[in-house]
Amino acid sequence: MKLTPRRLVHAALVCASLCSIATLPLTAQAQSSDKSVRIMVGASPGGGTDILARVLADKFGPVLKQPVVVENRPGASNTIAAELTARAQPDGSTLLLATNTGQAIAPQLLKLKYDSLKDLQPIGLVAVMPNVLVVSSNAPYKNVKELLAAMAAKPGGFKYASSGIGSTQHVGGEAFGLATGTKSIHVPYKGSAQAHIDIIGGEVDMMFDSTSSAMGQIKAGKFRALAVTSPKRAAELPDVPTLAEQGITGADVSTWYGLFTTAGAPRPLVDRLNAELLAALKMPDVQARIKGLGGEITLMSIEQFTDMNRSEYETYGRLVKAANIKAE
Repeated sequence: MKLTPRRLVHAALVCASLCSIATLPLTAQAQSSDKSVRIMVGASPGGGTDILARVLADKFGPVLKQPVVVENRPGASNTIAAELTARAQPDGSTLLLATNTGQAIAPQLLKLKYDSLKDLQPIGLVAVMPNVLVVSSNAPYKNVKELLAAMAAKPGGFKYASSGIGSTQHVGGEAFGLATGTKSIHVPYKGSAQAHIDIIGGEVDMMFDSTSSAMGQIKAGKFRALAVTSPKRAAELPDVPTLAEQGITGADVSTWYGLFTTAGAPRPLVDRLNAELLAALKMPDVQARIKGLGGEITLMSIEQFTDMNRSEYETYGRLVKAANIKAE
């Protein structure tokens, strides 16, 4: 195609516009690049969500040319942080590192003041982590068979921890009970880090934690991993069998982490956030960090992640109903 003077001027204007978008501060209303961007986290410091949020904050700050801070608002199955994000100004300055706990499970159990599908704009998938059945390294059982034998000898006497009602740890525990015909007492915490203390101390017997939260304790020798509750073994735990390998089916649960912002944020900002997220996930140090937590990375467009978010909402709705899980 021949470039006429008019077309040359048009091309130059388009290029200038795109370049200006790439260099402007992220927030639509920012007068200067010193306005902070918040990454809301619905869990306590030290857990998997917090770890990943801080990894992203470190990468986003320099490229966005704005301070990026992590704000922990634990409780209510991650929905406190989600509601704050849903109610924030839709200018891209408030982000949410969410999990399927808050996005897919909690809406089935709690009366929320926001719509997790309509009031939060998906940006992209960060990682998927298998959940892992862990006990204290001082516990007498070395595998799931021995655990089940101990549970049978003490019906209803075992406790399992979770990071909150409606978390994947909670759903994993109930699905395990349904699949094995056992019953144990659910003990919810405000985050995995707090639950770990009681597992190590013997106050709680077990936890169906995400590998991102539990990996540090496993590698430190404080947790014993009995099984991963995902369809295949975790890359960082190759010697830990799946539940299916140990004869237990119907209890597959994994934890995914995704980035969201307030619905109504300008599409150019959402596009840029997706691009910066994908760029960060391609960095070798980020990939090594996520792999070290037992996670897997799948690069997704905004549309692909939006479809996944809705599909997970529907899938967990069916699982919650089948396991008869209730908000306690």
